Amino acid sequence: MNLKITGLHMEVTEAIKTYVTEKMERISRHHDGVISTTVTLSVEKLQQKAAVQVHLAGKDLHVETSDADMYAAIDALVDKLDRAIKQHKEKQQH
Repeated sequence: MNLKITGLHMEVTEAIKTYVTEKMERISRHHDGVISTTVTLSVEKLQQKAAVQVHLAGKDLHVETSDADMYAAIDALVDKLDRAIKQHKEKQQH
């Protein structure tokens, strides 16, 4: 899986990169057709936002979340993405 992490209006630290990479490994275990993933982290006033664009074989998924804490936003993002990928996988099997 090709993983790209970018930051808007913030610097992406090594700790955040490691955290995102570990969380995204869970996604690649659920679906082996993940081609590339782009994670965008941003700060707008008091909200920490996390967005992900995932290119699967035959489908693109986009998920966004926001929270007061960046790590909580990343956790929510991965949970939402996990559900979206499972739904996509179930649709393919029918």
